[in-house]
Amino acid sequence: MHYSKLEHFTQPVVLIRSNIGNKFAVMKWQIALVVLVLLCHMYLPKAWAQDTSQPPQTDTTQESSVNEAEESKRKKTVESQKEIENDVSDRQTVPQEESQIPELTPEQKKAEELFVQGEALINATFVKKFDEALLLFDQAAKLNHTKAKEYVAFAHLFGDHLPHNVSRARELLEELAAIGSPRAQMGLAYMYSSGIHFNSSQAKALVYLTFGALGGDPLAQMALGYRYYAGVGVEMKCESALTYYRKVSKTVADGVSVSGGVAVQRIRLQDEAESQGTNSPLLDEDLLQYYHFLADKGDTQAQIVLGQLYYQGGRGVAVNHEQALHYFMTAAESGNPNAYAYLGKMYSEGSPHVPQNNMTALQYFRKAADKNNPIGQAGLGMMYLQGRGVDKDLTKAFRYFSLAADQGWVEGQLQLGIMYFSGLGVRRDYKMAVKFFNLASQGGHVLAYYNLAQMHATGTGVLRSCNTAVEIEIVRDAISLQLYKNVAERGRWSEMIMDAHRLYKEGHVDAALIKYTFLADLGYEVAQSNVAYILDRGESNLFDRHETLQRALLMYGRAASQGSTTARLKMGDYHYYGYGTDVDYETAATHYRLASEQQHNAQAMFNLGYMHEMGQGLKKDIHLAKRFYDMAAETSMDAQIPVVLALIKLALFYGVADVFNKEVNSI
Repeated sequence: MHYSKLEHFTQPVVLIRSNIGNKFAVMKWQIALVVLVLLCHMYLPKAWAQDTSQPPQTDTTQESSVNEAEESKRKKTVESQKEIENDVSDRQTVPQEESQIPELTPEQKKAEELFVQGEALINATFVKKFDEALLLFDQAAKLNHTKAKEYVAFAHLFGDHLPHNVSRARELLEELAAIGSPRAQMGLAYMYSSGIHFNSSQAKALVYLTFGALGGDPLAQMALGYRYYAGVGVEMKCESALTYYRKVSKTVADGVSVSGGVAVQRIRLQDEAESQGTNSPLLDEDLLQYYHFLADKGDTQAQIVLGQLYYQGGRGVAVNHEQALHYFMTAAESGNPNAYAYLGKMYSEGSPHVPQNNMTALQYFRKAADKNNPIGQAGLGMMYLQGRGVDKDLTKAFRYFSLAADQGWVEGQLQLGIMYFSGLGVRRDYKMAVKFFNLASQGGHVLAYYNLAQMHATGTGVLRSCNTAVEIEIVRDAISLQLYKNVAERGRWSEMIMDAHRLYKEGHVDAALIKYTFLADLGYEVAQSNVAYILDRGESNLFDRHETLQRALLMYGRAASQGSTTARLKMGDYHYYGYGTDVDYETAATHYRLASEQQHNAQAMFNLGYMHEMGQGLKKDIHLAKRFYDMAAETSMDAQIPVVLALIKLALFYGVADVFNKEVNSI
């Protein structure tokens, strides 16, 4: 058992038995209970529930007020309990009476074999053979295998390892949706929503999304959650968004290991272009080769870096546990504590290349912990917590997690939060649980976000706040936690962000745009920003220029509402110049002011200064113009030269030379 999520929220509240004998027993008890209630109603006084030792209430107004308050409190409690019970119902499967499973025909057996072989290829831990898998799925689809058809439909839709064929994708999705496939309903919802090679219909998109979400498709749930979260095509409803995001985050959390899962780089194309690749989260191929060169020469630090890259994946490097084991083993020969710790993790978790072995894991964790390594300390804590290779000892587990947490190790912080929440080996303390979950979430751990979301959503240990749990207010003084939405966006589907980026860098702009658009519908701000960036630059041939700018404006708007400074600035530019909309100086000024006040953007400040100077959408005011120019110069070094030029203009045309001279001297 992994103590990773808050199991407190997932315990069954009702035990349902399915055998016939127990049904009769339950009926007998139900009859007896009904008779007892009737007898009580007949013979007990109506005020049986009141404490007769207390004097009767004479103030009927006060009594009514108290009753209303109690009823309101009861309703809130019931609502909170329903949320927990919903969580329970999603996890628990009610036993059903055994039914006869129809025997598969030879054709169905063949289709299932092909499908299983294909899934094995794409779910491989290391090298995923998508091309081979899709060929197998295509064969299975021709034999009428439903799941295989879903894979083939989306492959044609995105042009992924099969030719881009929207007509074929639509044909398959409509066929599957007609028989109730939630994933196909999600696919059709995307096609109607995006309007790419398709007549757009937001109403139909919403219908298909709703059916897909009710059918349990996590992508449909996520897309619908985002719509309620941001008010896209529906009324903004925090509780509805919370419901859908909770379902998705639960799915994600169930599939995440205690180490937090594979890292996915969220690359904004505009940021990458402006930095000319210097700040790219992807590892340069030359740098990777250099690490290999150093590692082969015996550089222990390079060996550790490569081991971590191959163990966790990320930065454009695929997971490869065979390579990770090699580099950790090599570094361990030099007595490196990080190498010991990661070897412990690998043997503790097990993989096709590293057989699971508790005793070997324990040995490596001890070696690392003896050198005060926090990864090894957290690993030992897990061994004692779960009784793997040692007797279960919660006190020792708590001690080792504390040692790791004191050094800032995220897994130690996460497990301390779990122990404080559940009262494992320590007195239950929800405030301490929140503290350690917060610390672990700052380290980016998915399960820490999930557990915090559970506590905020149900008001456990914190004041219940729907706005905190779902993050309706994106731009605020303090950065609010992403919680359920953050967890949902770390599902396996987030790997599509890297796929889209790869396609874009390879020159397949339209294919990248289609994937980014799909992710944008799921609520990924980075995808919305990238769709807008591609359209803004006119790099796609899917739409005419006017529609391209309209779509770019729409995506910039959605990204801006999620806190993107660049998108907010672009919203101002589009309304100022009339790109994709009518020229509207007042609206442009509103967006610039938001970017200036909430995000301290120097360009927005400069633009506000110019608009005050020219009287465009704002009152013409030279002093306010100068104030905004000054603010821009103080905020960014890059703004200082444009500000000097603007002040020269003010001095020449408006006679404010004395003020200008003072400003020049200060710069």
